Amino acid sequence: MDMNLKGKNALVCGSTKGIGFEIAKQFAALGANVTLMARNGDLLSRVVRDLPSEDGQKHDFLVADFSKPEQVKEALEVKIQAHYSYQILVNNSGGPGPGPALNAKPEEFLNAFNAHLLSSHHLVQGVVNGMKQSGYGRIINIISTSVKIPLRGLGVSNTIRGAVASWSKTLATELAPMGITVNNILPGATGTDRLKQIIEGKASKQNESIEEVNKEMLSEIPMGRFAEPKEIAYAACFLASPFAAYITGINVPVDGGRTGCL
Repeated sequence: MDMNLKGKNALVCGSTKGIGFEIAKQFAALGANVTLMARNGDLLSRVVRDLPSEDGQKHDFLVADFSKPEQVKEALEVKIQAHYSYQILVNNSGGPGPGPALNAKPEEFLNAFNAHLLSSHHLVQGVVNGMKQSGYGRIINIISTSVKIPLRGLGVSNTIRGAVASWSKTLATELAPMGITVNNILPGATGTDRLKQIIEGKASKQNESIEEVNKEMLSEIPMGRFAEPKEIAYAACFLASPFAAYITGINVPVDGGRTGCL
């Protein structure tokens, strides 16, 4: 299988580090022109230079804060108005902070809704016409295994991730007649800065060592290890490729078997 993405333009969000950057890097390695999108312009200007460009691709970036949906919308509109279109969109953003749902303030839910659903919705609305015109469209949402089984201590995240998954399934049905696919990747515990923060937070809260929390988390994973960001990216590469043209409206857990349901 040659998952060639040459000639495709991909917009990858939350892509200065972790899973987002790894997806951007793998897309570029397959020949895609990649636009990074995140809020830190200085960091974007540095990491965009690390994307492969052996096939003569042109990579760039857009600066926008996902907690401000209108800013995300406006940043994309500038690009689209310059007669640029995207065939691949990856919605990805850092998750809401931890804590039980019962203790969450209303604004925590609203902030998460803005960052994860409304910003993603603006991006889909911005790229879908270009996808229709080019006859190729892949929308991939990086969410969480919590859309299948809620994770303890992540009340706001569980709630919002579930909303994004249902939004995605609805869009998949609406866009399928246009040949545009919409799918969700559900990463398990992955070796990123966010996982490190979660482990440190649990260790502090439970008065345990980081090593003890690490061991507890690994015991829940049948494969006995955390995912590497590139393993999430490989799933995104397949869903973005021509080989996934008849796959839409699904959740793809990449979690080493941790999720306790089909």
